[in-house]
Amino acid sequence: MALHAVSADFDDVFASPLSEQVLPKYRLPAAESDPRTVYQLIHSELLLDGNASQNLATFCTTWSEQEVHKLMDDCLGKNMIDKDEYPQTAEIENRCVHILADLWNAPDGQTTMGCSTTGSSEAAMLGGLAMKWRWRKAREAAGKAADKPNIVAGPVQICWDKFARYFDVELRQVPIEEGATGLRAHQLRDHVDENTIGVVGILGVTFTCDYENIAELAAELDAIQADTGLDIPLHVDAASGGFVAPFVQPDVVWDFRLERVASINTSGHKYGLAPLGVGWVVWRDASLLPEELIFRVDYLGGDMPTFALNFSRPGGEVVAQYYNLIRLGREGYRKIQQACMDSARFLGREISQMGPFELLYDGTTALPAVSYKLKDDVTGWSLYDLTEQLRVRGWQVPSYPLPADRQETVIQRVLVRHGVGRDELALLAGDIRRSVERLTKGTADASRTGFHH
Repeated sequence: MALHAVSADFDDVFASPLSEQVLPKYRLPAAESDPRTVYQLIHSELLLDGNASQNLATFCTTWSEQEVHKLMDDCLGKNMIDKDEYPQTAEIENRCVHILADLWNAPDGQTTMGCSTTGSSEAAMLGGLAMKWRWRKAREAAGKAADKPNIVAGPVQICWDKFARYFDVELRQVPIEEGATGLRAHQLRDHVDENTIGVVGILGVTFTCDYENIAELAAELDAIQADTGLDIPLHVDAASGGFVAPFVQPDVVWDFRLERVASINTSGHKYGLAPLGVGWVVWRDASLLPEELIFRVDYLGGDMPTFALNFSRPGGEVVAQYYNLIRLGREGYRKIQQACMDSARFLGREISQMGPFELLYDGTTALPAVSYKLKDDVTGWSLYDLTEQLRVRGWQVPSYPLPADRQETVIQRVLVRHGVGRDELALLAGDIRRSVERLTKGTADASRTGFHH
């Protein structure tokens, strides 16, 4: 029987000329293509990515309400930097800064200084730059050398390594003590000196998910100043905890209630529930942001102050952040974060009952997450093996060594975010159990048989 050619008006995506080609990878195609076909083919490629809801390695938002999607579409053409052309978007950014300042107990939330950024990494760098400039100005005023700045921190996220390298600051990363999950206050005296521009405290350590005790760090810096005269500011990297602690741990004192805290950064796209691409930095008061870091830009007919590292960037994420703040309010955020905390505790109990794991953080007092390592008597397999086993079922559960003199300790971390439900975590726990059984019995490879009826 003869085959018939596809008619010119036949519009099935997968019978189109483009679908019968390998998509270009190194050279722009010569002609245009049907948008529906291009969309579907790229959409199909993206299915090869991991399922975002099963990515338990990321802090970032993977689920948003439909109203957020609509607002993002509304803002597709809005440039965040162009405050003269999009004054209401600029006003919404300003509202978010003041709301966060109030949430973090700034002395005067209506007059504080802050801005949105592309994420907490940029926000952290801005906090670090402000500390460096203030330190340098004080050193020069006193007639002292200002060429060897350092910053002191415990187990920090990679953005602080980048800050130190990019802006010529020595990063003094304090080793984690045995049994600790972050920097401890008594370790500070051995690492700070007259060249220390600031100390970074972490509200939600990337590696272990626990909070460092910011109040104790502040008290120790107060004591160091009383003993030595060194007035060292404290910056709080609250990339994750800044949208958790105020709602489910209101009695934890970590923010501007501590006079030693000069600035705070957070990620709106983590537990702030905004889509990817927004962070925030807020200073205790405007005097802590050096004027030298503020640029006055004559752009498209307006004179604008700007102190972010990036210039043009989309306004949709900022508007989506404002939507969440207004939509949820304090009680809505509390309910969501508490549900995540309760689910993390559930998973912590499940993992602790399996046998081979020792919990480092059980999900009860800091971030909604758990971290754990293998017990010393477990042999024959590693957490890296478990990661690979879980990936077969689509789960992305990272295994990695602790930093700074504890690299012999390998741990796993599971983050519980908005959109990760109790049922999903129960399925994960079941898959962990089965994976442990296979690894313990040494049948992991033998179990990979071909399909048969």
